Amino acid sequence: MLTAILIDDEKGCLDTLEIELQTYCADVKVLAKFQSAEKALEILETIRPDMIFLDISMPQMNGFDFLLKIPKINFEVIFCTAYDAYALTAFEFCAIDYLLKPISKEKLIRAVEKVRQKQSKQVDLQNLELLLANMRGGIHHKPNVAVPTPEGLEFISINDIIYAEADGNYSRIMMGNKEKVLISRTLKDLETLLSNHPFVRIHQSYLVNLTHIKKYIKGEGGYVVMNNGVSLQVSRANRMKLMDLVR
Repeated sequence: MLTAILIDDEKGCLDTLEIELQTYCADVKVLAKFQSAEKALEILETIRPDMIFLDISMPQMNGFDFLLKIPKINFEVIFCTAYDAYALTAFEFCAIDYLLKPISKEKLIRAVEKVRQKQSKQVDLQNLELLLANMRGGIHHKPNVAVPTPEGLEFISINDIIYAEADGNYSRIMMGNKEKVLISRTLKDLETLLSNHPFVRIHQSYLVNLTHIKKYIKGEGGYVVMNNGVSLQVSRANRMKLMDLVR
């Protein structure tokens, strides 16, 4: 039997989620429901659930602030959110589980199954801090993004990114000021985060900012010359995608 706490400022959402868990996930026992994150903090001193279904947008204390007040997170977190597609790229980049409202039966069952399979794994607090930074820092409104580095988090201007290069399980971001930033995410993860900005994957190893391409040289696949003078190979598989975007 798995145990859960539900936190959402809307009573209707809490009641619906409890009924759906009882119906589709009979092995999940709901220990408590809260319309206030502050009150939920108090009960966590006495009980330890396997998972928390957590709304994000709540008055007084939102879901992010709630988690950041917990010294040691020893339960799984499933965010329940109504955020749009722009914000969801941040969830994917940070490897955070989330359910988009209205929650479907299939996704609810899948989320509970993931908790069952990884019960021993604690929430990565850096992932949480990274998500919070990108949601608050404004991937909607400001041309800035937070990325994880071996030392912590670094805030960089999206407009200053010339290109990014794959480096194993890391990526190396080349900036307009000649600075290089090593981030602890793959190039595919970075591509997801920047999917709503003018970036294109031209090669398995390169993700480029279209606004910094100086010219394209034809050839077998060819290559692009960036504004900083660096030449980057374009794979044959990605050549047409690049051509469609720069026409």
